Amino acid sequence: MFNTLLVEDNVSYRQTLSDVLHLHFPLISVDEAGDGKEALNKVEYRRPDLIIMDTQLPGENGLYITKEIKRVYNGIVVVILTSNCLPEHRQQAFQSGADYFISKEDDFWMENILARVIDVALSRVKHH
Repeated sequence: MFNTLLVEDNVSYRQTLSDVLHLHFPLISVDEAGDGKEALNKVEYRRPDLIIMDTQLPGENGLYITKEIKRVYNGIVVVILTSNCLPEHRQQAFQSGADYFISKEDDFWMENILARVIDVALSRVKHH
């Protein structure tokens, strides 16, 4: 089973992303978190293969949460999905440990997410 965690405070956005992932990958396990604290708890107990992380969250921001996750669980792949698309935001995301950065402003953001899921799933298969 391939486990994914969606960390996004906008419920409808999170649900749309979850629905699209299930449509393209029927066997994927998708867990959801609406804030950083909930995300950290779910990472500890579920150990997802992939996290799709917004940066603007209630409480701690997604970059801080990414840094904390990578400090403890370096093998988890984190994709930052954000509307903050300035070059300095991209740089901050990678400095926080993100593996990928996708802008919600990009016309092909969903295709980029689906491609990252495939990349991570294939890399997991190769290592098992």
